[in-house]
Amino acid sequence: MARYTGADCRLCRREGVKLFLKGDRCYMDKCAVEKRPYPPGMAGKRRPRDSEYRVQLREKQKTKRIYGLLEKQFRGYYDLANRQAGVTGQNLLRLLESRLDNVVYRLGFAKSRDEARQVVRHGHITVNGRRVDIPSYRIRKGDTIAVAEKSRDLLLIKTALISSEKIEVPGWLEVDIERLAGKVLSLPERDQIDAPVREQLIVELYSK
Repeated sequence: MARYTGADCRLCRREGVKLFLKGDRCYMDKCAVEKRPYPPGMAGKRRPRDSEYRVQLREKQKTKRIYGLLEKQFRGYYDLANRQAGVTGQNLLRLLESRLDNVVYRLGFAKSRDEARQVVRHGHITVNGRRVDIPSYRIRKGDTIAVAEKSRDLLLIKTALISSEKIEVPGWLEVDIERLAGKVLSLPERDQIDAPVREQLIVELYSK
């Protein structure tokens, strides 16, 4: 499957906010957004015109980059959210938060969503006792997500647990650090999702 392979810090600088794509580095003075708080490139310091389309596009791009998706997959989530009952924008964020790689990150089993995606793909995560290696797998209420028995001594997992002290586990999840397992108490409501996203702008963009 296609994925972005460029520098993560360029994405944060392009959006002008921390997207927390690099784990611990995002909390350090080395963070590129703090050192160079302007978009990359020769024209980065120029002030662009904030047209309605540009604001909507930037919000979509920012959301894609937070969750590590490319356009085709992101559009698929939007179309699914639009078909569901309720508010489309909130449905979209709920679908994105329900991805297995995002849940692994939220539980503190990985330092970033990119790292969580790698952990899942390598078969280190189980859902309800069965190994799942698909990062886009949709979790449901009542599911138990755990680090596989044979993977609990991995350095990658141990360092992630140390870093997870900086990440607050959202209220829709419950984690047991000793068992390296977490449970989905419910699917998230909008006020339980701390992603810096104005989802209505995305809906307006795709509705044109």
